[in-house]
This record gives sequence, C-alpha cells and structure tokens, in this order.
Amino acid sequence: MGMMTTTLLALPIAAILSYPVIRRLGRRAFLAFSLVLGAVFVLFAFQGGAIAAGGAIVEEHRWVPQLDLAFTFRLDAVSWIFALLVTGAGALVLLYCMHYFEDGEEGLARFGSVFLGFASSMLGLVLSDNIYLMFVFWEGTTVFSFLLIGHMARQRTARSAALQALIVTTFGGLAMLVGLVVLGTAAQTTNLSEILADPPDGTAASVAVFLVLIGALSKSAIFPFHFWLPGAMAAPTPVSAYLHAAAMVKAGIYLIARLGPGFGDLPGFRTTLVVLGAVTMLNGGIRALRQYDIKQIVAHGTVSQLGLLVMVFGVSDPRTDFAGYALLLAHAVAKAPLFLAVGIIDHCTGTRDLRQLSGVGRRRPGLAVTTVLAAASMAGLPPLLGFVAKESVFTELMAVGEGSPVAVLAFAVALVGSVLTVAYMGRFLWGAFATKRDTAPAEIIHEQPGTILIAPVIFTALACLGGLAAPLLDPWLRLSAAEQPGGGHPEHLALWHGLTPALGASVLVLVLGVLLAWWLVRKPRTLPVVPERFSASHAYWVLTHWLDVLAVRLTALTQRGSLPFYLAVILSVLIVTIGGAVLAVGEFPEELVLVSSPVQISIAAVMILAAVFAAKAHTRFQAVVLVGVTGYGMAAVFALHGAPDLALTQVLVETVTLIAFVLVIRRLPQHIGVRAKSSRRWLRAAIGVGVGVLLGGVALLAMDARVADPISLQLPELAYLGGHGMNVVNVMLVDIRGWDTMGELSVILAAATGVASLVFLNTRVDNAPKLTRRDARSRVNELIRRVEDPNDPAERRTWLLAGRNLDPSRRSIVLEVVIRLIFHALILLSFYLLLTGHNSPGGGFAGGLVAGLALVARYLTGGRDELRATVPIDAGKILGVGLALAATVAVLPLFFGHAALASSWIDLDLGPLGTLPIVTSTFFDIGVYLVVFGLILDVLRSLGAEIDSQEELDLQTSLRDDALTGTRPTGGAR
Repeated sequence: MGMMTTTLLALPIAAILSYPVIRRLGRRAFLAFSLVLGAVFVLFAFQGGAIAAGGAIVEEHRWVPQLDLAFTFRLDAVSWIFALLVTGAGALVLLYCMHYFEDGEEGLARFGSVFLGFASSMLGLVLSDNIYLMFVFWEGTTVFSFLLIGHMARQRTARSAALQALIVTTFGGLAMLVGLVVLGTAAQTTNLSEILADPPDGTAASVAVFLVLIGALSKSAIFPFHFWLPGAMAAPTPVSAYLHAAAMVKAGIYLIARLGPGFGDLPGFRTTLVVLGAVTMLNGGIRALRQYDIKQIVAHGTVSQLGLLVMVFGVSDPRTDFAGYALLLAHAVAKAPLFLAVGIIDHCTGTRDLRQLSGVGRRRPGLAVTTVLAAASMAGLPPLLGFVAKESVFTELMAVGEGSPVAVLAFAVALVGSVLTVAYMGRFLWGAFATKRDTAPAEIIHEQPGTILIAPVIFTALACLGGLAAPLLDPWLRLSAAEQPGGGHPEHLALWHGLTPALGASVLVLVLGVLLAWWLVRKPRTLPVVPERFSASHAYWVLTHWLDVLAVRLTALTQRGSLPFYLAVILSVLIVTIGGAVLAVGEFPEELVLVSSPVQISIAAVMILAAVFAAKAHTRFQAVVLVGVTGYGMAAVFALHGAPDLALTQVLVETVTLIAFVLVIRRLPQHIGVRAKSSRRWLRAAIGVGVGVLLGGVALLAMDARVADPISLQLPELAYLGGHGMNVVNVMLVDIRGWDTMGELSVILAAATGVASLVFLNTRVDNAPKLTRRDARSRVNELIRRVEDPNDPAERRTWLLAGRNLDPSRRSIVLEVVIRLIFHALILLSFYLLLTGHNSPGGGFAGGLVAGLALVARYLTGGRDELRATVPIDAGKILGVGLALAATVAVLPLFFGHAALASSWIDLDLGPLGTLPIVTSTFFDIGVYLVVFGLILDVLRSLGAEIDSQEELDLQTSLRDDALTGTRPTGGAR
C-alpha cells in the first residue's frame, strides 16, 4: 500500500477518533490533530525530489477492471502544490482553533471531526486520477462544507447559508458528474491524466467539458454562482480561513488548471473563463468597497481574487499558468491570516462593524502588524509574495496578449481589479485598526492569549519570506506549468526584474488604489448602490421560492393521500410501458407447459381463491390471513420445484410478515372502510388482472427469448470453485452476488429505521424496565410446585422472565411452558441454519428469521417486558453491527490485492468428527443474520411493545377521564 493510499485511509480514521478525543480533552486536542496534518504536510514535502526527478508518483488499486473502475492516485507537480496547501493550511487553522474555541462549547467535537473529514476529502480530490473517484471526494467536500458552514445550527443565518452553499455546489456537482461520464465515455478511459494526454474531440466531448466547468465555477464561487460565498461567512472564522481562502474554493481552480492544458483550444473555453472571471473580479471588488462588516470585506475580496485566478488559468498558456500558481500561493498565505485576524477582533470587541471599531491597532499592536503585512501582500506591495505574484501575472498576460484578445481583456480587468484590491484592503485596515476621531474606542470585552497569533504570524511570515525567496519557488512552479505543451517560457520568478512595463503597472495600481481608498474613507457614501433585486442572491431566492411553489402544487395534484390511487398510477404505467413492449414483440412460445404436476393445479387454485377472497374481505384480519395463504402457496410451489432454500425462506418471511401485519392492524378499525363505487371496483379489478396477465406473459417471453445458455447452469461450478460451497443459493447471496445482498441489507436498515421513526414518539429506546435473568437459569423441576394463592405475584414462580408482571387473567401456563422449552431449541436451530447454510439449506437470512420467530414467541407470550428482558440490547446497535460486519468482510479482500467479496477458506481436520470448512463469507452471513434479527427485534419493539405502551397510556387516560366525570368504564384494553 503506497504513501497516498495510506494517508487517505489514516486521515478519515483520525477524523473518527477526533470526536471522542475532543470530547474528553476539549480544545487542547486540536493541537494533536494539527500535528497530524502537519506530519502529512511534511510527508508530502519530502516527495518533492521524486516529483522533480520522475514527474509523477502513481498508485493504482483495481476494483472492477471490466468497468475501468480503480482507486487511482497520482501525485504530480500540480497535485503536489495543492496537497501542500491543503495540509499545511489545515494544520495551522487547527492550531488556531485551540485558542479560538472555548472548552465545553456546543458541537466542538463534531466540528473537529467534520473539519478533518473535509481535509481528507479535499486531499483525496487533488490526488485522485480516476474521474469518478475524484467526483466522490468532490461531493465529500460539498457535504462536509455544508456541515462546517452550518456549525452554529441554532442560528438561522448559519442554516440558511449552509443550505444555499449546498444547493449551489450540488447543482454544479450534478452537472459535473454528467460531464465526467460523457468525457470518460468519449475518451475510453476514466483516468484524468490519460484524458488530458489525448483529449477527445467532437460535440459530445465539448459539451462534457463545459458541464465539468459548471461544477468548477460553482465550487469556486464564480459568476453567476458567486453569491453563496459571502453568505457562508456565517460560519466560524476557522471555517472561513480554511474553506474559503485555502481549500474548498480552490477545488474549482484546481480543476480549471487541470483542464486548461488539454482543452484550452476548445472553442469558447478561454473566452468563457476569462469573461466570467472578469465579471467576478470586478463585481467582488466593487462589493467589497461597500461593506461595513470587515469579514464581508475579506469575503468579497476573496470572490474578486478567485475571479482573477480563473482569468489567469483560463488563458490556458504555460506562462500564465506559471503566474497563476504563484498567485494561488500568495492568495492562500495572505487571505487566511486576514480571516483569522477578523476572528480575533470579533472575539475581543464583540463586533465586526468598522463604524464601531476604533483604536484596536493601538491596543493590539502585534495583531495589527501581522494583519497589515498580510493585507499588504494581498494588495501587492513589495517585497512581499503578493507583489511578486501580481507582477508575474502582469508580465505573462502582456506577453501572451500580443496574439490573444482574451489575454488583453484579462490584463485590462486584472489592472482595474488590482486597483480595487488595494482600495478595499486599505479600507479594511483603516476600519479594523485606525483610531477614528468621531468613534469611541472599541472596548475589549474578551482577552485573548498571545499564542492565538501563532497561526496568523506563520501565514504572514510565509507571505513575507515568499517574496524574498521567490527564486527558490521558481523551479517548483515551473514544473507545474511545464506540464502543458506548447507556448512560450515564463519569466523567472524574482523580486526585481528591473524597470519593466509590469513594474510600471504595479506602481500605477498602488497609486490609484491608495487614492481610491483615501477617497472612500473621506466620502464613504459616494459609491453607487445596486438595488438588491438585481443581485444574483435575490435571483436565487426568487428561483427557490417558485420551485417551492411548483413543488407544492405538483404534490397537491399527485399526492392525494390515497394508497389505491398511487398503486393504480404505478401499475397502469407498468401495463402501458411493459405491455406495449410485449405486444410489440408478439412472439410467444409455440408450446406452453402450464403444469408439470396435478398438485400444482391444487396449489394454484387455493392461491387464486385466497387472492379473490382477500380482495372481497370485510375485515382487515381476514384480508391479512388470506394474503398470507397466497405466500405460503408460493412456498409450496418452490418446494415442488426442488428449491428447499427458497421454500424455507418464503415460509419464514411470510410468517414474520403476517405477524407484523397483525401487530399493525391492532390500532386500526376492525372493518375495512367504505368500499369504492362499482365502477372503481371494476377498474381496480381490471388493473389487477392486467398486471397478473402481463407478468405471466413477460415470464413466458423471457424464457423463450434466450439465445444463449443461462448463467444459472454455471452457478453450481462457480459456487464450489469460487465460494467453496455446495448450496448454490446461499453462496450466490454472500459471494457471487454479494453486492446485491449489501444493498438489500441497507434497505432493511432503512426500513427498520423508518418503522421506528413512525411509531416512537420521542426516543427510539425501549423504556420497559430491565428484569433479572435469575429465573432464566432456574431448572424446570424447580418451577413445578403448588402455591397457596395463584394470583399472588410474590408466591408465583414463573416460566418466563417477565411472568410476574403478567395479568393472571391473560396468562397461559401451557403456552409459557411450551415457549420456555422451544425457545432455546429455536435459537440453536437458527445457529445451525447459519453455520451449515453454505452447504445445506439455510444461511444467515433463514437463521435470522428463525431467531426472530423465537423472539416473536417470547413477546406474544410475555408481552413487552418479556421482550425487553430477553434481549436487553438496542435493536439499532444490532443492525449497525451486522451491516458493519458485512461491509468489512466485503471490502477487506481489497487490502490484500483481491477483488471485493473474494472468499478464502481453510478446512479444519477434526479427526473422528470429520472436516470443518471455514469460509470468510460465513462472516458476511453472520452480518446478514444480525441485520435480519435486528429488524425483527426493531419491528417488535416498534409495532409491538411501543404500541402496547401507547394502548396502556390511552387506557389510563380513559380511566382517569371516566373517574373525573363519574362515568362507569365500559371496556378495557383491546
């Protein structure tokens, strides 16, 4: 296992472990996890030599070779820069969190876990070479950013901002997914490096690239998706510093930088990116000048700088790419400390309004110096890294612009936008730290330790040293730009190039920017204000409002609350679509063998009569029983066809389903409601008959339409050679088609959770009292004795754990004795079916059903107290352990170079007892057993014990009301 794979496995584990660690240690734990990300940063930094020498480090783990699906990671110069950015900035922001948050703050452990989860996703994104794997990590950053932005969930603004960011970036992600699928199909490969090395052409590929760009632009808050980022400032300051300065918004920039070398010559590619980047830069810069919240100034400035990055990379030339990577680093190390400084000011003074801030610079000189240097780098002042990067951008845009109109446009907008940058950075510094004559000095309401400045100082030091050490950065950035063929060679990165046009442009920008900042400070209301109704944010809310209105109207039209109506629509569509296909084929078998045994006719007749009488039943109980008869008839058909496994499973499933139905109808009226009109009954009958005839016809056509031998003929050999089992059905479920079973287990888990959420009023935990298990260990002959008063609970010895809690009038001693005797036998039978199912009828599914039926027997005999005493474990835990065990067994072979769900086995020689085969898929079957058992337990606690509790509460309420009104009760519990 390579370095990248190990890292991407270790970071999620650290994210999981961070939750209990932070809960126990508090904010001090952030230091430890900061060191974790710092160690990953160092690890990647040491890979620089290998990248410079060999070009790229590739790790590939094949998953489904037939579909070209693999876990492929590639560390080249581009991904190396972004990996250092993600891990280094993350380590410093976590260090800042140690001082920013308070011990005991709500959601602190969740924040740390989600933060590390985001860092893992972001690192996986920049390292992934497989486009589908990259998309998985891409969506991971979307989900984790939603949780981070909405961290302060009690605040409506935080929830709204998180939802807005989620909707916008998810929309872009869906468009991107479609583009990636089309692009991979056109290129006949799913590796991004191979796609860029030999880009596909054609209309489909062109459309696919622009769909991918939609995802990139939405993630990086580029017009028209720019509005979500300023709203996301509702997040805590560490989130803004990491996601919106160094990580998440850079994901789109990363993708654009990747696509440029391969698709830069695509018609409209350069123009689209440069125009949208230009609009974003100017719009963000102008809006930053109108803000009074210093965090919003930095946020809109971030939008403006992202627009500049998109413009520079959008030109798609090696020279501008080189300048783009320099600008990328300069922006990260300058913008992050600005956000962190805003957080410190907010904590100290309780406000971010520049009209209320005054004298902060004098009272916090260290913070002021750090922030001034970071803002100076952001504005492009020498000798800082921002100046070197900005001058490189001007130089390369002018060089490329000699033959490229889009480069000329980019240069002009970059010039104007840089003036705005200097102006809003000057206004930010004046508003945050200046002493204003007409404003009272801001009161320091919360002292911060000096160590909180460690992270901002390190960021700012990098911005300062980066300008002086620019020649050392030059070869590494040149490696990234060299990956694009063609074009000229970029000018080397240095602090001084002499008197050049770029230097003149930089001086002009600084002069004009300072004058604009001075003018705005003197006359703050001189900038025109664009009406809110013309903003993109307002357009978003209008669009979502009308979508909500449309959804409500469609729901009112289609969701009438009538189950017969829903079924009629679904089945009618089935008849029209599938039935039309059947009629179009029109070729039925010439010879039809309807029956192979007279017994089948008898079973079919019983099933048909049961179905007819179920439809005509007047009570719900009759209908349920008759429907159960059809299920048992199907089990008999399976048995006649030599399928004991299917017959056994069908009987067990039908029994459990019948019991669940009976538990449900206890709270429903005994008689079925008013019947539909005659015309509707005939329509429903026609639909039912039509579906039955249609499915029968489809089965006949499918069997007759075979042109090759069915795969089922090879299943016995596959089961024995691949799964080391003789029971084809069981081996197919846990090995050959194990992924289907995994999906079914997930559905079972969702069903159990859904049932519990519908029934439990407050909490899912069963509140029945825990009972002693001492009586369970008593011998049978000790329970057989004469008592003086059978109705006295103190005198009565019980056959069940909760026997003393039972009403004597509702007890059945015979039933208690029988259940006590057969319960453990049923449990042993379930274990037998589980362990022998690989070679004999049975398996985890059947075994779990038998164990569940044993539990049903205990519940029906002793009630909810007996159920709680028999299994004093939460059903959700059993379901979770079962699914986790099955998933672990499924993916474990991947770590040993085998396919998922690959089976291994050993044969243990037990001497006279024979040989015991132990197959790894048996542990998968144990997971199935636990999930099925947990489902039945959850259904019993939901539809059984909880409904019992509600009935008892209703009875007590009724008796109390009768007592208050003097009315004599007329009945008891049902």
